Amino acid sequence: MLYTAFLFGIISSFHCIGMCGPIALMLPVDRSNSAKKTIQILIYNLGRLTAYASIGLVFGLLGKGFFMAGFQQNLSLFIGLSMIALVLIPEKLLAKYNFSKPVFKIIAKIKTALGSQFKNKSYRSFFTIGLLNGFLPCGMVYVALFGAIAMQSASLGVLYMLLFGLGTMPLMSCVLYVNVFLTTAIRNRIQKAVPYVVVAIACLFVLRGLGLGIPYLSPSTTSLFIQASPNCH
Repeated sequence: MLYTAFLFGIISSFHCIGMCGPIALMLPVDRSNSAKKTIQILIYNLGRLTAYASIGLVFGLLGKGFFMAGFQQNLSLFIGLSMIALVLIPEKLLAKYNFSKPVFKIIAKIKTALGSQFKNKSYRSFFTIGLLNGFLPCGMVYVALFGAIAMQSASLGVLYMLLFGLGTMPLMSCVLYVNVFLTTAIRNRIQKAVPYVVVAIACLFVLRGLGLGIPYLSPSTTSLFIQASPNCH
């Protein structure tokens, strides 16, 4: 299932251009020194990866708890069906509910801290910008977290989110090098493909939860939970 993280990261990066692209374009990179500019972009992305890994750790630990309790198979089914439901539910209906309201003050503080970092061109600031950017609300990151929580350990949760972040890096980095990388028409077409990718990944989680006995894709209930049994030796 880990390969889905990188694939989803690549597809999500087309969405990220519209959401996080403006932040990336505002980075105070050195336009006169290409080598320094590359290092600055890498440090910025390292900050984003650190944020994703931190979130992946939390949700990986939560997923481990479900695994140890024997709920991993049902959880995989629930996650897959939830991802499909989020794609099918009209955006207007979701817009009626402000899910981020309880953490609005925290988000506002992150945005304020993010804005202050653009005045500084130190490597530390580039890392901080990437770190704070990674913690900002993003629908694609939320979907990736579904995958992280479905992992069986904290380390796999971290790895899942790291692979997702790595998948977003190529296109997000290209934005800083090429002003007109993709036309609006092409971006809109790719954007329309995102829901289909989400559903495809969701189907993989459903298959995994069904325990059909297919190695790697849909392991049986016994092989999936054998590690959850207590060791009596």
